[in-house]
Amino acid sequence: MSELPPSAHMGTVEVSVADLERSLRYYEDAIGLSVLDRRNGTATLGAGGRELLRLVEEPGAAPSHGYSGLFHFALLLPDRASLGQWLAHAARERVQLTGASDHRVSEALYLRDPDHHGIEIYADRPREQWEGRVAQVMGTLPLDLDDVVRSASEARQASFAGLPDGTTMGHVHLCVADVADTVGFYRDRVGMDVMAQLGDQAAFLSAGGYHHHLGANTWESRGAGQAPPGTARLRSYTILVPGLERAETLQDPSGNPLVLEPTG
Repeated sequence: MSELPPSAHMGTVEVSVADLERSLRYYEDAIGLSVLDRRNGTATLGAGGRELLRLVEEPGAAPSHGYSGLFHFALLLPDRASLGQWLAHAARERVQLTGASDHRVSEALYLRDPDHHGIEIYADRPREQWEGRVAQVMGTLPLDLDDVVRSASEARQASFAGLPDGTTMGHVHLCVADVADTVGFYRDRVGMDVMAQLGDQAAFLSAGGYHHHLGANTWESRGAGQAPPGTARLRSYTILVPGLERAETLQDPSGNPLVLEPTG
């Protein structure tokens, strides 16, 4: 594949969890995803009928740190008001955040689920503010949480019935063993464009000029392999590719499993 079509985007992320019931409570009550299907120790969740996350139970699995794998998956909300509504819900229900950042291309909230899988919930800034200038614009600044909440009406701040229709898997951020090898694979094999890079520490790639569909860093995983069985870990993630003839399963140089899946 020489280049991904501009409309390629992220699909379902699959992770293992230690206790499926515990995870479902968290993802339904705290995050606001809906269960779409459940059977044989596996559950799929999404928003507006769109599948976004698949949980596979491995009883007793321990959190994994210091390996290649998932840094976080990122749920993209349709607008800033939806992010404000979610943040008001999180404050009311005492959902614990691990961080909040204004990335100038987006505004983002960070969490960890009961298995310590990283989660980002975010809304994009208008594309005209960053398109064609991602490397120059993208950064990390403090996020004005009060201003984000005020972007939702008082009625929306007071209610929450789950993540809204239009929520998508905006991007996936990976822990990798080596950034140069990762860039080479996703650029030359998968067909993404490099949007920004922080030397040998991190890189951000995408299709169609988006700020990033894929992030990769070595902050906790330089030279590390995959987490072993018996740990809560990334099992796969999906890139949806219009015009692709058939699904293809790959592994990146750090062993992270991805599926290129046809769509449309």
